Amino acid sequence: MLLTTGAAMAVKDLPGGPAVNQINLHPPVTKIAADQMWLHNFMLIVCLGIFVAVFGVMFYSIFKHRKSKGAVSANFHESVAVEIAWTVVPFIIVIAMALPATKVVVAMKDTTNADLTIKATGYQWKWGYDYIKGEGEGIGFLSTLDTAQREQSDSGKPEAVDNYLLKVDNPLVVPVGKKVRIITTANDVIHAFMVPAFGIKQDAIPGFVRDTWFKAEQTGDFYGQCAELCGKEHAYMPIHVKVLSADDYSAWVAGKKKEMAAKADDPSKVWELAALMERGEKVYSANCAACHKADGKGAGPIKALDGSAVVTDADKLAQVAVVLKGRLDKGMPAWAQLSDTEIAALVTYTKNSWSNKTGQVVQPAEVVAARK
Repeated sequence: MLLTTGAAMAVKDLPGGPAVNQINLHPPVTKIAADQMWLHNFMLIVCLGIFVAVFGVMFYSIFKHRKSKGAVSANFHESVAVEIAWTVVPFIIVIAMALPATKVVVAMKDTTNADLTIKATGYQWKWGYDYIKGEGEGIGFLSTLDTAQREQSDSGKPEAVDNYLLKVDNPLVVPVGKKVRIITTANDVIHAFMVPAFGIKQDAIPGFVRDTWFKAEQTGDFYGQCAELCGKEHAYMPIHVKVLSADDYSAWVAGKKKEMAAKADDPSKVWELAALMERGEKVYSANCAACHKADGKGAGPIKALDGSAVVTDADKLAQVAVVLKGRLDKGMPAWAQLSDTEIAALVTYTKNSWSNKTGQVVQPAEVVAARK
């Protein structure tokens, strides 16, 4: 729809992402994607050949043997030659199509001998990435749609930018030329991990584990989206994969581990209200403001946190339980993937922001106990 507006016409093709008025498959950057494109074109040619042959014979027969030319229909009971032909020829065509298709499908499913294994967990509505095996093992983070782009979408007047609704705060980072196995699962509903340039699309199903793989042959930024209708925020669940050189990837891993070590919190630490409020505001902006709004007023079916009975409840752990377990009947996903300190800061922030001047403070140790 945006392409019908004057402003949107200023948008250009996004390298590694969608192109304006794109009608073909995305330019491949993996061998699997290239094989898929070749297979797609091959099947189109075969189907076109069958179409031309069948309809050519049909229209020729109609024209050549029309009644106005005095054509008289032949009278015969059976033809062994015809029966052999319409059995053998389709069989040969099917085999010719099945062999290359099977080869590509088998290659797509071969996730063995991966250099790097990453678990991609779908949440309503963001992705969580955990580096399980290989260089970067132990790294984990959430990837969320850029808050500014979400606000622009809500306003109905988004900027004409090439990466609209594809910009995230933490992209998935992988090395070039390495086989990357992606294990998919989900925390709430069915999602799907799809990056067209890599030729991968794999469902992420709660309680199940699926996997796929890719080996990027060039560096750059590549984009995808959740390809399974997963709820009202489905359009706000992008995938951004940044492919780096081996040296740059090693540098990123080192930097990320230092960053994680710096952010690691002692759950036994006792925080003051001011410090929790400062930390909680950041957690709220990154994870909650998209739905509940920066002012805590909510929107539509999303409940307001400002003045909420759960938030202002004297039992401060009631809200902690909601954050940890979610309320899917109310459209509230679980946020157990946040650290104990982040949840303590988030709950403390909402309990003491806007009109919620409860004075209550939740400590990380209380969240640890609530998880049990």
